[in-house]
Amino acid sequence: MRMPAWLSGRLGPLEERQFRLFWTGQATSSVGDSLVPLAMAFAVLQLGGGVAGIGLVLASITLPRVLLLLVGGVWADRLPRQLVMVGADVARGTVNVIFAALLLTGNAQLWQLAVGAATIGAASAFFVPATTGLIPETVSPGRLQQANALMSLSRNASQIIGPSVSGLMVATVGSGWVFALDAATFAVSAVSLLALRLPEHVRPARGGGFLAELGGGWNEVASRRWLLASIITFGISNVGMAPVFVLGPVIARDHLGGSTSWGLFVTSLGIGGLFGGLLALRWRPRHPLATGFALSIAIALPALALAPPVGLPLIVLAGVFAFAVIELGNTWWYTVLQQQVPAEALSRVSSYDWLASIVFQPIGFAVVGPVALLIGAGPTLYAGAALNVLANVGVLSIPAVRQLTMRDRPSDEARPEGQRIEPGPVAGPVELE
Repeated sequence: MRMPAWLSGRLGPLEERQFRLFWTGQATSSVGDSLVPLAMAFAVLQLGGGVAGIGLVLASITLPRVLLLLVGGVWADRLPRQLVMVGADVARGTVNVIFAALLLTGNAQLWQLAVGAATIGAASAFFVPATTGLIPETVSPGRLQQANALMSLSRNASQIIGPSVSGLMVATVGSGWVFALDAATFAVSAVSLLALRLPEHVRPARGGGFLAELGGGWNEVASRRWLLASIITFGISNVGMAPVFVLGPVIARDHLGGSTSWGLFVTSLGIGGLFGGLLALRWRPRHPLATGFALSIAIALPALALAPPVGLPLIVLAGVFAFAVIELGNTWWYTVLQQQVPAEALSRVSSYDWLASIVFQPIGFAVVGPVALLIGAGPTLYAGAALNVLANVGVLSIPAVRQLTMRDRPSDEARPEGQRIEPGPVAGPVELE
């Protein structure tokens, strides 16, 4: 499938059959995923679970994911990644079929939702690291950044429309049908993954078993200062963003007119992510990490706009700008990671990256309330903003972060079917210290 020249530079990865199959399945699955949070919350409320029940289900998803992410990274490097992802899709799709049947027949109980949520969280711990490692196997090296940008665009577009569609479905046909639809999207994802024809999987060198392979992944992280420093910065930034999501709804209720205002802000995040993904299709900076972290100072804007609230239009604009920067930086980050880390270790390295973000975020959520009670909502938001600024400025003091360069862009021509992607020359130093 050939595109016009003006469009090929932006959407060129979709000309390649392997990535087109992969993206179609994942974009479809993203639509299903965007429907579930609202439907799950109302299913819990329908069963009389209340706020405590929603918290139980959310914890049931998060805890297995945290505990198993590193395990998932090891197995995603050991096995063909597409098969790891198919297994996760089958597990999650099966759970959603069960949810749908229980809810539609009126036989659901809260404990069943919690157990199913834990299964979904466990499966996601294997799926996510495998995804990071699989993308470079489906697309030509010169189109890797555009491929990551297209993945971002599909996720953010789904997050904009999904909650509204889910709310309409819950109100008209019930939450059970939302889970049935999500199960169907997992089936589409699994079929698209099975249809891929990829090069033979390269297994990591075995020697010492699981713990040795896990340690090998950590060595890949620790031996690269830019990589370790970036992961730590992402974790700190998640803590710095926590006051916005904990205190923001209260500020919206008390000063901005209520839940509708907060809903507009949340929608603005998806819109910003969409803009960031569109920009990432074309903007290829020479120094992606330095550019990304410098721009990421803007992540502090929502907190500054809320403390004190400067008015809904400016708060929404802050959300759009902050999340455009986040998605732009994430696209560059994944591209650099996929270029610089050996293919056989990429999923393990990705699992450490994800673990830092997932672990630090709940810590931020947990401490915001007590801190706000002690010093007030405004100072807590300012503190979160300052933490973001300091983290992103601080990481720029590391030469390896500032000087790491994007690889020179190879030809945009699609590689022949089944041809392995070999590492190319690096345009600049990978490690400087």
